[in-house]
Amino acid sequence: QELLVESGGGSVQAGGSLKLSCESSRHSYSGYCMAWFREVPGNQREGVAGIGTDSQTKYAEFVKGRFTVTQDSSKMNLYLQMNNLKPEDTAMYYCAAEPWCGSLRRLEPDDFTHWGQGTQVTVST
Repeated sequence: QELLVESGGGSVQAGGSLKLSCESSRHSYSGYCMAWFREVPGNQREGVAGIGTDSQTKYAEFVKGRFTVTQDSSKMNLYLQMNNLKPEDTAMYYCAAEPWCGSLRRLEPDDFTHWGQGTQVTVST
């Protein structure tokens, strides 16, 4: 079972920045897609950004131009640089991974098997 551990969450004022990190416990790159999702209590988990095995990125419309998703050279760890944060970005952010997924065509929670425990991001006015 792959272990994903998120870090980097915190509290910032609107307009501020945070960088989330997701470290994977797996020992080798095996063609994984990785992605960030977020969830607010009472709402469905929604996709934020992700990277496919072809290194192509995908973003939700509401974060385009503000968030950037990257991987390290091993392709086993995932990052999310979040700039110009808004109060509506407040949520628990989760890292997810799925092996042998090919291109990342969509950001749907049901497409991912492995999940981290989440890191809280709170943006105040």
